[in-house]
Amino acid sequence: MGEFSALLLAKGTFDMQNLDKIMKPRAIAVIGASTKAHTIGSDIMKRLQEYGFTGPIYPVNPKGGVIEGLQAYPTVLDVPGEVDLAIIVVNAKFVLSTIDQCHEKGVGGLCVISAGFKETGAAGAELEKALLEKVRAYGMRCVGPNCLGVVNTHPDIRMDGCFAESLPERGGIGFVSQSGALGGGILNILKDLNLGFAQFISIGNQADVNAETAIEYWENEDDVKQILLYMESIQNPANFRQLATRVSKKKPILALKAGRSAAGASAASSHTGSLAGADKAAHALLTQSGVIREYSLENLFATAKVFDNCPIPKGDRVAIITNSGGPGIMATDAVCEYGMKMAPLTEATKEKLRSFLPPAASVKNPVDMIASAPIEHYKQTLETVLADENVDMVIVIYLPFLGLKDIDVAQAVMEIKAKHPEKPTIGVFMTKSEFFSQLSDMKVNVPFFMYAEQAADGLNRLNQQRIWTEKPVGSFPKFEVDRERAREIMMQNASQGREQLTTRESIDVLDAYGIRVCRSGFALNEEEAVSVAEKVGYPVVMKMTSKTTSHKTDVGGVRVNIQNADQLRAEYRDLIEKLKQKDLLDGLEGVIIQEMVKGSREMVCGVATDPQYGPMVMFGLGGVFIEVMKDVTFRMAPLTDIDADEMIRGVKAYQLLQGARGTTPAQLDQLRECLLRISQLVQDFPAITELDINPLIISEKSGEGIAVDGRIKVDLQKL
Repeated sequence: MGEFSALLLAKGTFDMQNLDKIMKPRAIAVIGASTKAHTIGSDIMKRLQEYGFTGPIYPVNPKGGVIEGLQAYPTVLDVPGEVDLAIIVVNAKFVLSTIDQCHEKGVGGLCVISAGFKETGAAGAELEKALLEKVRAYGMRCVGPNCLGVVNTHPDIRMDGCFAESLPERGGIGFVSQSGALGGGILNILKDLNLGFAQFISIGNQADVNAETAIEYWENEDDVKQILLYMESIQNPANFRQLATRVSKKKPILALKAGRSAAGASAASSHTGSLAGADKAAHALLTQSGVIREYSLENLFATAKVFDNCPIPKGDRVAIITNSGGPGIMATDAVCEYGMKMAPLTEATKEKLRSFLPPAASVKNPVDMIASAPIEHYKQTLETVLADENVDMVIVIYLPFLGLKDIDVAQAVMEIKAKHPEKPTIGVFMTKSEFFSQLSDMKVNVPFFMYAEQAADGLNRLNQQRIWTEKPVGSFPKFEVDRERAREIMMQNASQGREQLTTRESIDVLDAYGIRVCRSGFALNEEEAVSVAEKVGYPVVMKMTSKTTSHKTDVGGVRVNIQNADQLRAEYRDLIEKLKQKDLLDGLEGVIIQEMVKGSREMVCGVATDPQYGPMVMFGLGGVFIEVMKDVTFRMAPLTDIDADEMIRGVKAYQLLQGARGTTPAQLDQLRECLLRISQLVQDFPAITELDINPLIISEKSGEGIAVDGRIKVDLQKL
């Protein structure tokens, strides 16, 4: 990943060695083990034993004695053997001294289940800070505090080090949960859905180990086939992006990111800022990282079920097999709406289908076997369709028919799927809920859903992962720019105590970074305005530039299509008079005279800086439509060339840029470069908090994107 990777790696990578001490321990000490029923210290001991942990378990309790049939020790220092993992369930005030003892004992991994840290307030936050300092100083790794625990289902480990209600089921999911209680509930649900997992980490307050740690750790864990994340926050967005981008090329990463509020967006003064928000930043980050985002637990589990039972397809061509026309049509609609294609069955396939299906059946895609289709027809049809070289994925639909048992049909589908493991197959069984209860007790190799739309959604996620893995990584271009000129402009602005650059200053900064701005000049008075206009060439636009007024249009500060000197003089005098009436004249610096750029397509691009995620670049439909249509895309800086392309192609107005209705096609390469130069600008100057180019007019003559207005806001403390 070139410069970006180097930048992130310079901040340090996680030490994975001691994480083995947590996830693959040879011996565990439960510090705070208890004989008192229904306590965490008691439940942890029971879970470790019931699940069959393969190494020694050492209960630690100041009173000693026997706990769950095992000799207890007053402190971890009294344990006779070596300890890799200490599961700590003591009162928060004793945790730090317990860590000291663990260090003295040579314990490398900690799982602090104890609560009472930053989730409780300032005092708890200080305690957690001290905990982390000790962990780092001792070279340990720590899960928690305030967490549910950890699980590894590998037969050589068999560690259930959490206090969830259900014992874990073996599977291929690596699951991270920031919420302990929710994580426990999810483990129960996964069991009912016939989904198992390889490893589970409840990160809690994520003082040390967080989602990024887990992603990096599971990158080369063959046991972990897919990664599920429940997150409420992303601690280090840049590191997350670097790790997830790399790992998601190897295995799917699914995320349920909670907290979608756009609180704080209203405080932003720019168009870009008002359309941005914390969730847009998180969404952009996940998109750029190849993470498949889900918005509900139901969808998260449904997608996990698909990835658990299906390979990544070789293409996006879908075949549908059904015993009812209606659901087949609905499935077809859903497939097409997701941008996938209906597979064109070969003539050989159609001919073979005709050889055994009744005359009333339809052998085109979707294949309608008619309602009376017996199990044998399901088997033969699925076998035939899966063998077709034009088919990449298959949906099999079953509606109850007299004389057939749904579970028998399902078993027939799974039998044929086993012969063709290379192609994703999803079942849609519109039958009683008891059918799905039966499946939960069976070993399955096909994901089954109640509705066709769910199946299409699952195939779409598989296809999304295929597209991501095939997509080039992209590069981070660097352009020759006049960085010193831009710095001088911003420093001069800062010396006057202004956060908001004037229009003239903003345009000059953009020009310094090679962004195409319209020809212009600055004038202090009427005569200078006329002189500048003669050089620029009529028609011109006149814009006021003020240190105190940000939105020029609102106060009549923009005058367009000025054809000659007389009209310019009249417009200038009228502007001055209007500003006098509104008591806005004191802040006036002068006017900018610009070439009149002709073009009906007005775009917008800009930057809003999220306090957690950093600068976020925006592109979309601009002008007066920006707030109403909100046809915009976001990506986190720095942008790759592919990010910039996707932003441009991702807006609904893209067709307008291609030259719809006889208009001159926009110079897409130039637009891409504009976004990349903006990305470089905000990377070079982290002090820029907001940037707006609105409008960026697409010239009807050349197709260029020309910045006719600009506004930049900076954080004076960062300059």
